[in-house]
Amino acid sequence: MPAATLLRDVFGFDAFRPGQQEIVEAVAAGRNTLAIMPTGGGKSLCFQLPALMRSGVTVVISPLIALMRDQVRGLQQAGVVAGALTSGNTEEETEAVWSALESGTLKLLYMARTFVRRWHRADAAARRCQPDRSGRGALRQPMGP
Repeated sequence: MPAATLLRDVFGFDAFRPGQQEIVEAVAAGRNTLAIMPTGGGKSLCFQLPALMRSGVTVVISPLIALMRDQVRGLQQAGVVAGALTSGNTEEETEAVWSALESGTLKLLYMARTFVRRWHRADAAARRCQPDRSGRGALRQPMGP
């Protein structure tokens, strides 16, 4: 679906803010992109909208759990399948995210950096101790430091 259509239908905006369209097009095309924008400049839209234009899931690493929760809530209200894996999740929230990821319906996955590190360490330790019986092993590949 074209960016302008998603901008209107999902996010409720008639036009991009200055610089957003070029950033969205570059990210959607798969080009490495560095975008420096002021607070309130619409940075989130610059990765959320391309995530909806591309196949698969987009992983967003953020140190701000409250912001992640707000963005996930807003995306879900707009009909986007989004979730967050953070230390503040309930067991049910975490399981819902894994289910959406495994079913292929999740479009945006927000994760706290500390969660990524803990997850990587725990997963590596578990794999050393016993074989993966959950079927999630293929999804849990190391993501770096």
